Amino acid sequence: MSFLDDLLKKVGSALKNAISEKAAEAVNGAVINNTFPRVFVKLPESLDELKSLPGADLKDPYWVAAFAVAAFCEYPHNKDNALEMINYLKGPRPLVPSDISFIRDRYMDGNDYVPRSYFEGTSPENDYTPSVPYTVNVMELAHSRDQFGEGYLRLFLRSSGADSERYVVLRNKPSTQQWFLWTYEGILSGIRQPQSKNEWA
Repeated sequence: MSFLDDLLKKVGSALKNAISEKAAEAVNGAVINNTFPRVFVKLPESLDELKSLPGADLKDPYWVAAFAVAAFCEYPHNKDNALEMINYLKGPRPLVPSDISFIRDRYMDGNDYVPRSYFEGTSPENDYTPSVPYTVNVMELAHSRDQFGEGYLRLFLRSSGADSERYVVLRNKPSTQQWFLWTYEGILSGIRQPQSKNEWA
């Protein structure tokens, strides 16, 4: 076999594999690098307010991710209301004491700006002040649906104070077609300080 024949064979094999991967993605309903904006005219301050909003039936996974951001924004103002909203989003798997301690610790030292950083219009320079209406861009990236067949969906959020996206994992409940918050810790990971807190700004 000549060098050219060998090269053509390798290229053909690579092309066949690429086509097979794309076909598998189509079968699995994979969505690559798509963004789903979710907009709040006003952020919910209680579970009743959250339940009055579009998407509150939790059948739209992108709304569930956006509601998680909104609930964590409420925590510095009213912890009980925030935790009640988060428990609603978690459905059959509510917060346990270690979860509540984890959340509390993330807000120590006045780090209330972290969840705000997921809204459009925020930056360290404006102390993470969102534009109104409040828009959260929820994203599906290349591996969002790796466990979709098992009922899990990984959604990504971009913080204006971080260099890479953070993610949440949702779990589907087939009997109700609802999506519930399975993991949320990434939302509360540290980001760059706002300018007002930066001694070297």
